[in-house]
Amino acid sequence: MSRAPHEPADGSDLVFALQEEVDQLKEAVASHAVVDQAIGMVVALGRMTPDQGWEVLKDVSQHTNTKLRNVAELILIWGRSGQLPPKIRAELEDALDRYGPTQVPGAPAERSAR
Repeated sequence: MSRAPHEPADGSDLVFALQEEVDQLKEAVASHAVVDQAIGMVVALGRMTPDQGWEVLKDVSQHTNTKLRNVAELILIWGRSGQLPPKIRAELEDALDRYGPTQVPGAPAERSAR
């Protein structure tokens, strides 16, 4: 009896293929959690919506040529240690300026100097 071309040769091939898929899915879930946490930090820091937080992360990633997950990890480390690479910090500040409000929502408007 011949096998179909897509069937594994034996059970061990199937187990290996399934383990590989499980490992990839675990990595994707972990990566998604890191990015979501970083978006939360950006949202709180920049007083913006989650969609704007996502755009900030994407902008920082694109403008620094750094993978989005790595940017997210650096932002989470920054939240714990206060340390952020200067290139990432500068781009994060620029992106927050582009997407964020100029003052805290609900705060009284700043008064002009007399």
